[in-house]
Amino acid sequence: MSLPSAETLWASLPVAAVIVDESDRVVELNPAAEEFLNLSRKAICGQNVFEKLTIDAPLKEVLTRVRTQRSSLFVNQVDVGTCDRAPVICNLQAAPLQGQDGHIILMIEPQELAGRLGRGRGVRSTARSAIGMAEMLAHEIKNPLAGITGAAQLLSMSLPKEDQELTDLIVAESRRIVKLLEQVEQFGNLRPPETRPVNVHDVLDRARRSAQLGFAAHMRIEEEYDPSLPPTLGDADQLVQVVLNLLKNAAEASGGKPGTIRLRTCYDHGLRLRMPDGRLVALPLQVEVIDDGPGIPPEIAGDIFEPFVSGRENGTGLGLALVSKIVTDHGGWVSVDSVPGRTMVRLSLPVAAATTENA
Repeated sequence: MSLPSAETLWASLPVAAVIVDESDRVVELNPAAEEFLNLSRKAICGQNVFEKLTIDAPLKEVLTRVRTQRSSLFVNQVDVGTCDRAPVICNLQAAPLQGQDGHIILMIEPQELAGRLGRGRGVRSTARSAIGMAEMLAHEIKNPLAGITGAAQLLSMSLPKEDQELTDLIVAESRRIVKLLEQVEQFGNLRPPETRPVNVHDVLDRARRSAQLGFAAHMRIEEEYDPSLPPTLGDADQLVQVVLNLLKNAAEASGGKPGTIRLRTCYDHGLRLRMPDGRLVALPLQVEVIDDGPGIPPEIAGDIFEPFVSGRENGTGLGLALVSKIVTDHGGWVSVDSVPGRTMVRLSLPVAAATTENA
């Protein structure tokens, strides 16, 4: 059996695929993209992709980073539409086109299709349902666990030393379960942010000092700050929790070996996020946490901010989900770019005097 031609494969792709050149102009799209966008190839080819697509994510930054890093980037659960059709919730993947410098292939997968392919909405719905169930049960479970822990500690006082290993195991595992339940409670019961002007460098310094005294003691943390950065509008304590979670992930990625974490801030004038009401909100403040660990496994890269998705053995998968929740509540955007040896999580935040403009 002979292999199908590239043209046949392109035409047979079940998801919408659009190729843009180095100037962000559409140079090709497959039949699935024509159907999804309700636009013919003739009508869109040669046009700037930003003039034809409405996407509630900073697509321009996504394309720039894909070209710079020469690696794929996933953006999940965003509204994608055109002037001729209402937005649809989709997952996006942007990847550099091999052999065509500056060209990018943009894959647009409606979540309805993702569900039919065995991933996407169904998995996320299950995860959220599990969190809701865990929230309801956490308090009831923690009470008997406290009794079990206390009973095991009392029992160990009357046991010979060689038998205390079993009671120690009961105590340790009970405390581990309680810690997990507390993380679930924290995720579900997070209060709305109390926003006020916050210096992001103060947030980073608080988190860095705490991390270096504990879980990141074996890591070298480097700082690359833009001193001219204006304040962001946020809840300082919640933003510290975000950075702590990112530092903890980065430190644990090293597997206990020494490594380097870089904290970087910069200002991006062009970054905008489309809100559900159609406004474009500026998110110029960029905070990056970069580590030199093994990277995120490709099979979970697109779902890394979803609850219970973890690339580590015994990981809860709640740390990055909490990061995403807090940043979203602050009107910001979080993204990840990961290859072996370098993982960068970027937070894009508004300034304290945040302004919006109509699309």
